[in-house]
Amino acid sequence: MDRGQNPLSGSSTPRRVLDQETWAASGIPLLRDPREFVLELHQRHLPQPGTVVVAVLDALHHLAASASFTPWPHDSDGWQHRNALLANLRRIVPHDLRLPEPTRTAVLLRCRDGAPGWTEQDGAWMWALRDAAMLHGLRCGAYIGLTPAGWQILGDGRNGRKPHAGSWADGPVHTVTELPPRSALEAPRGRRTGLEPADQPEQGAGAQRSAQSDPPWIPARVAAAEPTRRTGTR
Repeated sequence: MDRGQNPLSGSSTPRRVLDQETWAASGIPLLRDPREFVLELHQRHLPQPGTVVVAVLDALHHLAASASFTPWPHDSDGWQHRNALLANLRRIVPHDLRLPEPTRTAVLLRCRDGAPGWTEQDGAWMWALRDAAMLHGLRCGAYIGLTPAGWQILGDGRNGRKPHAGSWADGPVHTVTELPPRSALEAPRGRRTGLEPADQPEQGAGAQRSAQSDPPWIPARVAAAEPTRRTGTR
């Protein structure tokens, strides 16, 4: 298996990073209508800087499923990113490893601060997307960067000004509907059933969770796709 030796240096130390030239030369399928696709994906997840959105396109180029999550800030290697992507892919679609060749495509959108263009962290996420797609029986699709300057598909040069990394603030606010019921908030501390595990953790051999059992990302949301228009690859 390719361990991702850093193509930017001659070192034999394994680093899971792809440079933009290698990515562009690897035959990534093009998005048919990138402007509409990015807009649809953004409306479903409203990603803020630091959020990653992984999407799966079906054989007819429709958006079949997508999920967004926030990696831990200290995770910077492509191997860690690959594990997070693979775990989220398993949450939203079954694998296609039994098929003779891939029919669905994995696409990644990363929202971040800073200037547009390739960065080493983008290279780590490119390696992660390629490896996770292969291990899940999918084609590796486009990598989209979302910065304050707008969106850009790295490797083919197509871009636009909207949405951008700050566009999430223009979307609908769902906070009120996600709050716990007022009765739970007004109940005494010891009687808040929804908060009791955090306030009074259970004791016992199986009650404590190790740090290794926590996933290396912060789940954000999973969006159920309704395929209504073709915005996928060709």
